[in-house]
This record gives sequence, structure tokens and C-alpha cells, in this order.
Amino acid sequence: MGKSINVSLIGNPNTGKTSLFNRLTGLNQKVGNYPGITVEKKEGICKLDRSLKAHILDLPGTYSLNTSSLDESVVVETLLNKNSKDYPDVAVVVSDIENLKRNLLLFTQIKDLEIPTILVINMADRMQRKAISLDIELMEQELNTRVVLVSARKNIGVDDLKKAISEYKNLKSVPCVNASTIDPEYFETLRKAYPKQSIYKLWLVITQDVNFGKIDRNRDLEDLKSSSFAVKSESDLKKMQHKETVVRYQFINSLLTKVLNVDKSQAKDLRTRLDRVLLHKVWGYLIFFVILLLIFQAIYDWSTYPMDWIDTFFAKASSWAQTSLPEGPFTDLISEGIIPGLGGIVIFIPQIAFLFLFIAILEESGYMSRVVFLMDHIMKKFGLSGKSVVPLVSGTACAIPAVMATRNIEDWKERLITILVVPFTTCSARLPVYLIIIALVIPEQEVWWIFNMQGLTLMLLYMLGFGAAIFSAWVLNKILPIKRKAFFVMEMPAYKLPMLKNVGITVLEKTKSFVLGAGKIIMAISVILWLLASHGIGEQFTNAEEIVKEQYASQNLSEEELTNKIASQQLEHSFIGYIGKGIEPAVRPLGYDWKIGIAIVSSFAAREVFVGTLATIYSVGSDEEETIKNRMRAEVNPILGGPLFNFASGISLLLFYAFAMQCMSTLAIVKRETNSWKWPAIQFTAMTVIAYFAALAAYQILK
Repeated sequence: MGKSINVSLIGNPNTGKTSLFNRLTGLNQKVGNYPGITVEKKEGICKLDRSLKAHILDLPGTYSLNTSSLDESVVVETLLNKNSKDYPDVAVVVSDIENLKRNLLLFTQIKDLEIPTILVINMADRMQRKAISLDIELMEQELNTRVVLVSARKNIGVDDLKKAISEYKNLKSVPCVNASTIDPEYFETLRKAYPKQSIYKLWLVITQDVNFGKIDRNRDLEDLKSSSFAVKSESDLKKMQHKETVVRYQFINSLLTKVLNVDKSQAKDLRTRLDRVLLHKVWGYLIFFVILLLIFQAIYDWSTYPMDWIDTFFAKASSWAQTSLPEGPFTDLISEGIIPGLGGIVIFIPQIAFLFLFIAILEESGYMSRVVFLMDHIMKKFGLSGKSVVPLVSGTACAIPAVMATRNIEDWKERLITILVVPFTTCSARLPVYLIIIALVIPEQEVWWIFNMQGLTLMLLYMLGFGAAIFSAWVLNKILPIKRKAFFVMEMPAYKLPMLKNVGITVLEKTKSFVLGAGKIIMAISVILWLLASHGIGEQFTNAEEIVKEQYASQNLSEEELTNKIASQQLEHSFIGYIGKGIEPAVRPLGYDWKIGIAIVSSFAAREVFVGTLATIYSVGSDEEETIKNRMRAEVNPILGGPLFNFASGISLLLFYAFAMQCMSTLAIVKRETNSWKWPAIQFTAMTVIAYFAALAAYQILK
């Protein structure tokens, strides 16, 4: 099978590390979490030659080995713990040609750990346009390592990198900066206390509050105290870290003076001109608003045809199963439970895929970083910073990774507030509910010859969710005052054309994750709902056919009408009917009947279950080839008459799902991130109360 080596991809955020990872591994990658923590772990396989393959680990982006977040702690732990299965045989540090000075700080630290290290300078295709020249040979001599120029976007230099990795045994492990010069006496004492250990590794054990597997930091510090070595105070260590950074930048400045030349007079810089417009105090916000409007319009228009095809396909599949398979409970389960339930989620794949497509394009192009920077001015007024915008923006895809993204926020109170308000942002799980209800109650009417009412309504719901998050943050900031203000620091990447491969992999992985995750819940709940809806006790259920025939004996009902009446009678007096009737008094003031009540309760597992639940309930007892949307449109309000899904009840439902915390997975992640059930309990209760009264007010006013 050949030998396998561990390769760690390391780099600052926005250096193109993920693009390079995708180039090296393609689809031979998987995403999970590091054991015991919620930091994302991306790993893949790259074949280097016939006898050697590389296990590539894409470590979280970090600016240095001086940790201030969980992401950075993972990087340090991986590089220090030789007992870990992920400990690298070779480290590949990815830098950006336009930000070499800052990127090289991390490189010099990793080189001091005496790990075979390769420096990759990415985005090399920009060198000519930016009038940048680099003396690679001299740079390799000064850094005692291999330097590889690549362009992950254009697939330039990737083969050279693979060759360099395969020849990792030839790499020198000599440090390029002598960190001990910041306090020679201190480091000499440290070297004598632990003569067999790497001096810089010991320095990181002392200064970084992270776990090192079998290395016990507290025990090591106790050992140091019991020896002749004098342990310095926390403030002294901070001063030494600052001195270390100064020493490293002195070396980097000297190096770049020798190897790097930038002739700005020859540069053709489009970035400055674009930033002048996109970051403008007025035009920047207006352009972002227009982009969002176009995105939501495209989500509706482009996905119409595949959605109609999927909707019709599942309706025909359900009808075919009912008529073609042998009669019996198993056939009913397939035709009335499984197929409609799956149809209720699969139908929204086109729109979800388009949403992820646009988000990936905005991130790949570098524009999303501008949005974060632009919104920082607003966030400060609500007690948050630009770092809080990252989770809020990413929450439009899914609240779970958005909550995880808060680990980059150093201040605990600021991070807690962000965690608590992130679920207000409209995630992709809400899309199925929004889209089906909007299609039922909002007319497909054009506005200004370009937009339509449905697309505008969807955008307003996104804005409402973001507004609720901001307002809640303001309230929480008053209740939980933040004493220490964190400064907003972020990387402003250069603009670039999105890589189709990166965008494609992102859309595929995110959509697959959404569908498979929701599909398991949908399948289980669909089966349970079908069992509850198809079985019951009492005369009203068992003798439904006789009761209906007797009740409508004077009316000349067609065979189809009679069948529907019998199915409705059985459903109303089934187990699920009794459950629905029990909760109906609570949801009736909101304009809902017992069927919607069941869908709301079942969707507390996951929001997207709402549509699948209604699809299952409406399909029970029906062998008609009819789409989910048509069945919902035909529902009649049992109290007021007329369509059940009218404007008032539709707006009420949209507002309920805009504010409700209906995702058990998100609550579990909040518990893990806060290490307490207190905060998710408060979050769940508060959001449910807000959702209920917002829906109640909307229906009572609009009805």
C-alpha cells in the first residue's frame, strides 16, 4: 500500500490555505471535529508518488503560536504533542505574496520547533501584476528551508510542492531565529533543567495555556519550580513574548530587504479603487443591500424549475407506490410516510444549494471580508465588534458552525452574547418553511419589472432575523455589561476570481451535510408520524367509513370526495389527531389548526421538519397524485372557513419561525461552547416566548 506521512497545512487566515488543501486532496477529504472540542478538523489524502502518500491535515488559521482562542490552541497542541497521531512529519506553512512580513512570523516560530518545514508562497500569479519580484534561492538560504511558489487558484506550482513534501527528509530542521537572545540567562537555565527537550518547545509549554496530550503543563511547571530554575511571573512572561515578537520581526525585515522588491510605480492595483467604493460609508451599504436582493431573487427564479420537477416526481412516486405495491401497512408506510417525508426536504435542495453557492462566491472573491469590516462600524454601537459579524453572517448557512465560529472572540462576555443571538439569523433550515409559506400566501407579483413580492419577502425575513439578533445583543449588552473592549483585527484579502473547484466542493459538502443531517431526522419523524396518524382507538377511528357514509348519506358525494372524508375522519381521531387536538387551544389564537400544531411541535427537533411533517400528515389516506403545495393550499380553516394558509396565518407562521429556537443540535452546541445547560435553557425559553407573542400579535392584527 506504500508509506504514509503526516503533513500539516498551517497559515494565517485568508492566505489560500483551504484552496491549496482542495488542490492537494480534491474530494479525498473529510470534515469532523477534534476529539472533545468543537473546532473543525479537515483532513484528506494526497498521493505523492507510487510508494508515498500524504495524510494532509488542514489546521485552523492562526497568526502566531501565541494562543488566544481554541483555534490557535489546536495548532499549538498538534505541533507539540509527538504522541498524537496527527503530529506532522512535515509542516507546510502557507503565506500570501502580498503579506509576507506578517505571515513569516508564524513560519519562524514553527521552524524553531525543529519540525521539517516548507514555506509556500501562494498567489504567485499576482506577482507580475503587482510588480513584485522575489529572490527564492537567497530566501531558501536565509530560512534554511525549501520555498515553493504556487498559485492554488491557477494550479501553478502544486506539483513542485508535492515533490518538496516527498523529499521532506532532506529538509533542514535548524531554527532561523534564535529566540533565546531575548533573555540568554533565562533560556540557558531552562536548557539545563531540560537538556533533552527542544528549547522553544519548553518556552511554549510555559507560556501557552493549552493541553499537550500526555504532556502535563502543570506538572512540568511544578518540576521547573522544584528545580534550580526560577519561574517568572505572568507579566514578565508577557514582556518576554513581546520581545520575542520584536526579535522575529527584526529578522523578517532584514530578510525581506534582501529578497523582496516591489515596484509600486509599475503595479496595476485595482484593489484600492474597488475598496474606495465597496467600503464607502453610503455606497458600501447600498451595494451590499442590492447584492443581497439579487441573491434572494435568484434563489427564487433559478430554482423554480428543478423544484417543480422534484415536487411532481415525489407526488408521482407516492401515487405509484400506493397503486403498484401490494396493499398493506408496509405499502402505506412507503407511500404515505417515507416518500412524502423525504419529498418535503429534497424539494428544497436547489434553493439551499444556490444559497451556499452565493455565500461561497462572496467568501472566495474576498468581498465577504469587506462586508465584515463594513458592518463593524454598526456592531460597535450594540456592544459587539466585527468579530461578532463573522458568526452572524455565517449563521445564514447554519447556526451550528456559526456558534463554533465565536471561539475566535477573545472576550468571554462578548462571545456569550454572540452565541445567544446567532440563532436569530435566518439559517438554511428555515428556508423550507419560508419558501413553502411564502409561495402560499404572498402573490407572485412583479415589482419594478425586476423583482417580485416573494423574493422581497424572503429578503425582509433575513433582515428581520439579523435585526432581531442585533437588538437582542443590545439588550444583553445592557444586562451583561462588557467590561473589557476587544479590538477588531481582521485580514483584508485581495480580490480574486472565485475558484470553481473550491466553490463546487463547498456547495457539495454543505448541501450534502444539510440533506443527510435533516434526512435522518425527517425519516425517523415521518415513520413515527405515519404510525400515529394511521392508527387509533375508539369507534370514531375504527368505524370511520360507516360514520362518514351515514353522515353524508343525504349528499351525493363522488367516490373521491367520500374517500377524502373518510381519511379526514380517521386522521382526526387517530393518535396524532388527539395530540393535535390537545395542543390546539394554545396555537388557535395564532391562526393555526391542530395539524399545524403537530408540525410545530415535531419541528422542535429541527425547523425543516415542519414541511415534511405536514407532507406526511396530508398524505395519509390519500392515493392522489398531488403535490405538497397543492395539499396545503386546499386546507380549510375549521373555524373561520376559507383557506387555512391565508395572509394573516401565513405571516404569523413566518414570524414564529423567524424567532423560534427550534433546533436541538444548536442547543447541544451552545451547551458545549458555554459548558452549561443554563444558557441554552435561557436561549430556548426566551426565543420561544418572543416567537409566540410575535406570531400572536401578527395574526390578531391582520385577521
